[in-house]
Amino acid sequence: MIYDLIVIGGGPAGYLGAERAGHAGLKTLLIEERFLGGVCLNEGCIPSKTLLHSAKIYDYARFGEKYGVTAKDVLLDHGTVIARKNKVVKTLVAGIRSQLKANHVDIVEGHACIGSRTTEGYTVKVGSDTFIGRRLLIATGSVPVIPPIPGAREGVERGYVLTNREILDIPQVPDSLVIIGGGVIGLEMASYFNSAGSKVTIIEMLEHIGGSIDGEISQILLKNYQKKGIEFKLNSRVVEIREGAVVYERDGKREVVEADKVLMSVGRRPAVEGIGLENIGVEVEKGAIKVDDRGKTNVPEVYAAGDVNGRYMLAHTAYREAEVCVNNMLGKKDIVRYNAIPSVIYTNPEVVSVGETEESAKRKGIDFEVAKVSMRYSGRYVAENEGGDGICKVLINKKYRNVIGVHMIGNYSSEIIYGAGLMIEAEMRVKDIKELVFPHPTVSEVIRECIFQFKD
Repeated sequence: MIYDLIVIGGGPAGYLGAERAGHAGLKTLLIEERFLGGVCLNEGCIPSKTLLHSAKIYDYARFGEKYGVTAKDVLLDHGTVIARKNKVVKTLVAGIRSQLKANHVDIVEGHACIGSRTTEGYTVKVGSDTFIGRRLLIATGSVPVIPPIPGAREGVERGYVLTNREILDIPQVPDSLVIIGGGVIGLEMASYFNSAGSKVTIIEMLEHIGGSIDGEISQILLKNYQKKGIEFKLNSRVVEIREGAVVYERDGKREVVEADKVLMSVGRRPAVEGIGLENIGVEVEKGAIKVDDRGKTNVPEVYAAGDVNGRYMLAHTAYREAEVCVNNMLGKKDIVRYNAIPSVIYTNPEVVSVGETEESAKRKGIDFEVAKVSMRYSGRYVAENEGGDGICKVLINKKYRNVIGVHMIGNYSSEIIYGAGLMIEAEMRVKDIKELVFPHPTVSEVIRECIFQFKD
C-alpha cells in the first residue's frame, strides 16, 4: 500500500501529526518502536507529574497544621504511587490509540528504517515488511545523554545508575539519591524523592540550577529546595561513579558523596541513528535533523518535528511543529514561532518562563525595561501559600512598550503562563494589557499588578 504520509515515531510530534494528517484526509501510517505516546507519555511528562502530584498531596497532609489541618500517621506509599502512575499512562495511551483509529490512521509496531527514494515515494522497512510513503514525517524523539564519566555505563548496566526511564519505575525509594544535573528533569525528580524520604544531593556543573530560567527565580528555587533539605554541589564536575558513591571535583578538590542510586540527568540528544537518514540524504547538523521554520528538511516532502530536530525539546513545541509540518504538506503556509514558547518546571513551587529573560535580552542587545512584584500581591496566593516567597517578573521592549518576557515562581503559575505567551505572540503593549479584566481573586492577577508598574 502507498500512503500519503508515513510518520516515524509515536511520541507527541508523531501521534499528533498523524492524527492531524488523518483528519485532513491523508492516508497515514504511524510506526512506533516501543510505546504510543513516546517518552513524554510513558517515561517523562505524564509519569513525573503523577508522582509530583502525589508528593504535593503528601506534603500538604504533613504540613497542614499551618492551615489549621492536622493529620496523624501520614504515609506516602511509593508502590501505590507507581501503580497509579501506570494506570494514568495506560488510560492516556488508550486514548491516543482511539483518536488515531477515529482519524483512520494505521499503526505498525516495530523499528522503522528508511530505505530509498523511488518514483512512488519513500520506502520504509519494518522487519520484513516494506511500506511506501509519498511524504515522511520523522518524529523519533530523543534519548538520554550518558556522558563518558568513568563508571557511568557500568552503573547503568548494573542498575545503580538510572535514567528518566528507570527512575519512574524504581520499586523502592532509595535512602540516598544523587542527581547529576540540575535541569528540569533533575529538579522535578529531586522534588518527588525528597518528599518521599530520600536524602537528595544535586551535582551541577554550572553556578546555578534550572538551566536557562531567570537568574533571580533560579536563586529563589534553590533556597526553597535547600529549606527542604536538598543539598547542592554547584560549580562541580562528576569525575567517577562507583557503586554506593559519586566522586566530584569542585575548586580543584575531589569530594565523595554517598549514593544508593544515581540519576543521570544531564540532558537528551536527538534520536537520529539507525533510522536510515543517510539512505535518502537527510542533512544532520550538530546531531539533529536540520529543518526550516516550516519543518522541512533538505529532502523534498520529508519533514521532521519534535526533539529529533533539536530546536526546542518540549512536548508542546513538538505538537506545534507537527501541526506546522502537516499544514505545509496540505499547502497551507505555516511556520513555527519560537519566541513565545512557555516552559515549566513542575516542582513545588512551580517555575514558569516564556519569552526573553533579563540575561537573554542583554545578550541579544534588546533595550528593555523590567518590573517585578511579589506573588503576595495576589490574595489567593497568600491564602493558599503560607510563607510563600514567589515573584512575578515582566519584561517589555523599552521603545515599543510590548511584552517580551514573563517569569514566575509560585504554584498555579503553570496554568497561567499560556496567557503571558498570548501577550507576547500578539505583541500586546502595556496599555493594551492594562485594559484587560483579570478574575479576582486569582494568582493570575500578579501579571496585571506587574504591568501597572510600567508607564504606557
